[in-house]
Amino acid sequence: QVQLVESGGGLVQPGGSLRVSCAASGNIASINAMGWYRQAPGKQRELVADIIYGGTTTYADSVKGRFTISRDNAENTVYLQMNSLKPEDTAVYYCSATRRGSGYTYWGQGTQVTVSS
Repeated sequence: QVQLVESGGGLVQPGGSLRVSCAASGNIASINAMGWYRQAPGKQRELVADIIYGGTTTYADSVKGRFTISRDNAENTVYLQMNSLKPEDTAVYYCSATRRGSGYTYWGQGTQVTVSS
């Protein structure tokens, strides 16, 4: 199995930046993709960004040009750099890891990101 530990959430001003991280451990070799989802109050969880084993990335239209997903050299940690933050970015951000073959997805505990002046 895979364990996901998130960190880096907090309060930031509109237009500011924040970087959240997710450390993965366990059977990392079985993971095909990692990503970030978010869920705001009263809304469904939505994909923010993901990155597959080979490095290809995908972004939600709402964050393109502002957010960047990346991995460390060992590919055991995934980051989400969030720039030009807007109040509507306020949500709980969840790390995900998807198993190759089965498609089973592991989830982190979530970290709160609040964008407010």
